[in-house]
Parts: sequence; C-alpha cells; structure tokens
Amino acid sequence: MHGLRSWESFVRIVETGSMAAAARRLDCTRAQISKQVADLEREFGVRLFERSTRKLALTPSGEVFYQHALRALDAVASTEIAVRNLGDTPCGLLRVSTSITFGRMYIAPLLPRITAQYPELECELILTDQLVDLVDDNIDLALRHTKAPPDDAVAKRLVTLSRVVCATPAYLATHGTPEHPGELAWHTCFGYLQAEASSTLELIGRNGDQVNVPISSRFRFNNLECILDAVLAGHGLAILPTYLAGPEIRRGRLQTILDDYEPLTGFGRQLYACYTPSRVRLPKVRVFLEELERQFTPLPPWENFRSAKQSP
Repeated sequence: MHGLRSWESFVRIVETGSMAAAARRLDCTRAQISKQVADLEREFGVRLFERSTRKLALTPSGEVFYQHALRALDAVASTEIAVRNLGDTPCGLLRVSTSITFGRMYIAPLLPRITAQYPELECELILTDQLVDLVDDNIDLALRHTKAPPDDAVAKRLVTLSRVVCATPAYLATHGTPEHPGELAWHTCFGYLQAEASSTLELIGRNGDQVNVPISSRFRFNNLECILDAVLAGHGLAILPTYLAGPEIRRGRLQTILDDYEPLTGFGRQLYACYTPSRVRLPKVRVFLEELERQFTPLPPWENFRSAKQSP
C-alpha cells in the first residue's frame, strides 16, 4: 500500500483540475504527481481518471476513491492535532491501580478533585491487593508498596510508609504494655496474612539490632481493615501501617508501643508510582503525579499523629 502522500496528490489533482496545478500546490514536479497516480491505478487495478487533451475527469472508481480519500486525510489530520495536543491538556481515560485500603483512604478522594480541575480527563481507580500487569491490565499508573519496583517500569518513589506496633489503651491496661519486643510473644499479635504465612515478627532497633519474635493469634486476616477492627475491639496487638493507624492514634483509640523499634515486613518501606515508559510524557500521568506529590509532601497527612503525641 502506498503512503498517504499519493492519496493527497490524487485529492489535490481533483481540487485543482490538473496535475500541473496539484504539483505547484504540493511543491513537487508534475512527473512525481503523474507517477503517484499511475502507482495508485496499478495498485487498485482500475483507472481513476479519464484523460483527454483538455482536462482530467474522474472515472466511477475515481469518484469512489476520492470520497474515501477525503475522509481518510481528514481523519489523519484530526489524529495529528490530537496527538500534538497531548503536550498541552490532560485528557482521555486515566487508569490507576493501588491497594484496597490505601486507595480507598487516600487515592479515591483525589479523583473528584483532579477531574474537576481537568474537564477533559476521566479517571478509573482499580483497588486490588493483587499485583496487576501494567500492560495486560491497561494500567496507566500503579501505586506499589514494595522493596523492589519492577525492572520493566519507570518507578518514582513517592513517600516512606512506616509501620507501628499498637493496641487500644484498654487492652494495654488489662494485659500490660510490652517494654521489650520479646514480650510480644505473650500477647495475641496480628500481622498481615500473606501467601507464605510467617509466625515470626521482625523488628529493628534504632541501633540497628534486629529482633525476631514468635507471634501467634487464633484468627488471621489478609485485609488491613479487618486487622484494625480486631485491634480496636480489644482482641490483641497489631503491626499496622501508619496510614491506617495514624488517624486512630490521633483520636486516642490506639496507642503505639515499642517506639524504639520498627517492624519489618516483606512489603518494604517505600511507596512507588510505577508506569511504563510509554506513559512518561502523557499529561494525564504527569498531573496525577503532581497531585500525589502535593498530597504527600512535605509530610503525608496520616503522620500528623506524631506531632500531636509530642505536644505538651
């Protein structure tokens, strides 16, 4: 199939009435125009023009081709305009994926804000605790709490997600407050249930020493909000991310313990925005990243419980 240049030459011949005039319009030679028409006729196997000494007239096949060529060239022009405009205005559908709890609390509220700011933009939020495939699932941007972002994606670090050991003040008043990680073994202690269940809690002290503590509970969850509910109901201690526990700590419903130790998990401490290289320059991805940075900088909203604890 010949390129669109031959199609454009054909349309210009029809519009100007001659090959010579079309050549002047397109800034090329009459011989080039004549060759392009001949190539088109040979490819389609039909004559497009009835030639005479005085003028060119379209054949029935030429009439049909002219109408389709006009629509095709108009579509190409519209496409070029749309692609060029990508550098100016966020538009189209933005598909974002993140974990269920974090997404519900901190990402879902951003969608009305960003779509109100950019009227040509639509957003879809896919909440799942399973790992999505950026290409197969047509995801523009995935938020991942991980130690190692995927090698085949662009990964932008957004914020550090810390975890704390916590319980209700009533539970600690009844069962005692652990002063050392080893004392956690005497309590019901909830951690996130993963595919490879572990009965050991790892903590690292400020001096770099790591402590491994055997923990147990008679019921377990693979959902952070269920763990939070169990702790708030007084069933035990939990290792929870501050983005979930922080608001409850600030309200006084939860109390942190072992503040000199940090729980270690298989998820790592960093939240990354991951997207394929083809999405790097898309305005819809850029403006969403900017909104995330405003949300998390200089301090993410869930960390304000720390300043409240330090207040006199």
